[in-house]
Amino acid sequence: MCRAVLLLVVFSLSCPAAEALDNGLALTPTMGWLHWERFMCNINCDKDPDNCISEKLYMQMADVMVKEGWKDAGYEYVCIDDCWPSHDRDAKGRLQADPRRFPGGIKKLADYVHSKGLKLGIYGDVGKNTCAGYPGSLGYYEVDAQTFADWGVDLLKFDGCYMNWTLLGEGYVNMSKALNKTGKSILYSCEWPLYEWPYQKPNYTAIRETCNHWRNYADVYDSWSSVKSISDWTASHQDIIVPVAGPGGWNDPDMLVIGNFGLSHDQQESQMALWAIMAAPLLMSNDLRNICPRSKKLLQNKLIIDISQDSLGKQGSLTGKFDSFEIWERPLSEKRLAAAVLNKQEIGGPRGFVIRAIPGWKMCDPKCNVTQILPEYKEMGVQTPKSNIVLSVNPSGTALLTITPLSSDFTEMYKLRWEDLSVKQKHATIL
Repeated sequence: MCRAVLLLVVFSLSCPAAEALDNGLALTPTMGWLHWERFMCNINCDKDPDNCISEKLYMQMADVMVKEGWKDAGYEYVCIDDCWPSHDRDAKGRLQADPRRFPGGIKKLADYVHSKGLKLGIYGDVGKNTCAGYPGSLGYYEVDAQTFADWGVDLLKFDGCYMNWTLLGEGYVNMSKALNKTGKSILYSCEWPLYEWPYQKPNYTAIRETCNHWRNYADVYDSWSSVKSISDWTASHQDIIVPVAGPGGWNDPDMLVIGNFGLSHDQQESQMALWAIMAAPLLMSNDLRNICPRSKKLLQNKLIIDISQDSLGKQGSLTGKFDSFEIWERPLSEKRLAAAVLNKQEIGGPRGFVIRAIPGWKMCDPKCNVTQILPEYKEMGVQTPKSNIVLSVNPSGTALLTITPLSSDFTEMYKLRWEDLSVKQKHATIL
């Protein structure tokens, strides 16, 4: 059994993730756009034609994703959430899109999205109904899976409303099998653990074998308190959920709400940094047709996306906590480390954080190269264990760094050094 230690490099060396769903998808965290948090269940196309859930909305988002550099940055999925279907299945029992809002049907929309070099995601539910009351897939798993495949759908977000929790696992597994049976590559996004946690600890081995990513906790809202609650939940359950994440299967803390109304720019930077450290799917929910340049620049920041999409495929974790600072770290390929220093004090002005207080700073023995990505790009050059650089971190803001050791034998040194640390040292200051 793995011992709790400060750095997840130990997980990577001694606790391989459970076997992933074998569909060849989500080898790095999924990137794209999803309508729910920003547009919710707006079906009033008479009064709000530009923002209602209709084929027009997704076609416009696809156009913008290509024109404004989102596709080039790595965002490839255009995802429909709840409220797209008709309230009735067709004569053959198949789901059908609302004919007024999707006059061309989902197949036409999928073809349009594909013509832009993008992929289309759609929403369903494991239970009798979706959360908004539209037809669910209970009793229709194979029919719906084949329907999605026939339409050319590339991703299925499968919710868990209106379902007896004791049957959740069976339902999610059955839909996974049905999707694979179609022969079409469809990324499978589950909410299985989200609905099971209130009753028991979910079986993450089974979940990883079934899904490409999975929601664990409550829906994100356009607020800093919501983003904090998600990161807090993730930290308090990291010993359970971090070891199972990896290529083919990821923990999903929900959508990026960057570019909306509720977060300051510092808080937007914090969400982006934390989601990259957590190896989370980067599914934006915003209006890409009207987004401020600063939020756009943050979401398209190549260095942050490189951390998110790192080929080592290890989720990071909370490794230090003191004086209203949190330190989150993620081991990266090429023996590097990403570190995010979050200032959770929401009063006063910027506060100083001595860089050597990062737990993983031990990798700088004898020296390392440091790059600051947030709040602004800065090459900090070669550093040593005794470096006295002080990071300035705004309230609810984050400093994001990458650290590259300049020592060829750091892996074995690191393993021995950090395995000797006790659980009690996990949140201790090392200043």
